[in-house]
Amino acid sequence: MKAISRLLLFLVLAVFSPRAVSQIADLTPPRDSSNVRSFLNQGNDFSERLFKNQNALQSYLAALTLEPNNDEILWRISRTYVDIGEHLPVATDEEKKDQLATYEKALEYANKALAANSRCSMAFVRRAIANGRIALFKGVWESLDLVKQAKADLERAIELDGTNGSAYYVLGRTHAKVSERPRIVRWPLGLGWASLDDAVEKYERAIALRPNFIMYRLDCARAYVELDEYEKAREHLRRISTLPTMDEDDELFRKEAGELLERIRDKD
Repeated sequence: MKAISRLLLFLVLAVFSPRAVSQIADLTPPRDSSNVRSFLNQGNDFSERLFKNQNALQSYLAALTLEPNNDEILWRISRTYVDIGEHLPVATDEEKKDQLATYEKALEYANKALAANSRCSMAFVRRAIANGRIALFKGVWESLDLVKQAKADLERAIELDGTNGSAYYVLGRTHAKVSERPRIVRWPLGLGWASLDDAVEKYERAIALRPNFIMYRLDCARAYVELDEYEKAREHLRRISTLPTMDEDDELFRKEAGELLERIRDKD
């Protein structure tokens, strides 16, 4: 009954006093975005500093209940599902299915982020990463369409934001992974574009934008080793020991970097 009375009052005032309508509208409290930002900041802290992925997911999901079409929240949820999936056990077929389902969840949220904002560079990166994980799970050479989609998404991400280091890095990894097969084999499949030279170029762009990311330098060093450019590889590997922890797997990456440095120590 109160709602009906309020509606009648609004209609009367709309006819006789537009200014009064404006005053009533001013009485409606605006959406408080501070709670959304608080949940986002909390999720970022869990994800990027404490490396507690389940806690990060809960914070982002809480933010999403307040703003269901916020692309920033959606792509971060996608990122978190990938982070969770990367650390799931895969000893049994059931566990492998759970991992695949987690990556598919990541893809779902990346697509939602793009539906919310088709010009969100990070959403394209997150879709490429989710598709890449699914392709690796199923087999890259059995998932050619996913590989091609990932490349297209990463190039679009760079087009939208030329400072997106993640996009350059993942595109570099895509080139490196596809280059594992000889070009003569890849060419008929539409994958002749991949090369280690392009991988290194993309890695170096990513490093220039985010110089403290250990995995960027480690993968770049690996590509240089494949190209027999050992001094350039050693330069990145030596730098890794001086960098701060920015990823939950950085200790593992430091160990792998040390082992690779020792292996190529005397290579010319």
